[in-house]
Amino acid sequence: MRVWERGNGETLACGTGACAAVVAAVENGFCKKNTDITVKVKGGDLIVNYTDDGVFLTGTTKLVFEGTVEY
Repeated sequence: MRVWERGNGETLACGTGACAAVVAAVENGFCKKNTDITVKVKGGDLIVNYTDDGVFLTGTTKLVFEGTVEY
């Protein structure tokens, strides 16, 4: 999956988008409900499981930026 964020450009990952893609895939008969579905994004693989109780997202994390904010 690829995500383009207005004002920022392409992002490495999007958990909300990955969950939405899995729900759409299940509801349209492309994937099965209650199974771990791998969503491949530039930042790595995300695992999404869509059940009757909700949508569950798992995956690894990576530090991709550090910075400071002055106020």
